[in-house]
Amino acid sequence: RKGLIGSGDRSDRIRTYNFPQGRLTDHRINLTLYKLQFVMDGEIDEVIEALLLARKAEQLEELEMGARG
Repeated sequence: RKGLIGSGDRSDRIRTYNFPQGRLTDHRINLTLYKLQFVMDGEIDEVIEALLLARKAEQLEELEMGARG
């Protein structure tokens, strides 16, 4: 959970929207989509699914770490 909390520094980017390239990048999970207009139009299912998958992987890792120690 501490990995989700940044320092508050401007360099702690969450997401970048690059309109000229039509690119959305979520820096937390290293997701890059060249579907920015679709996302801006509300089609965010792909982003949500990737975030959920990353969270589940993080939870599994936490469980495994707890079982070891």
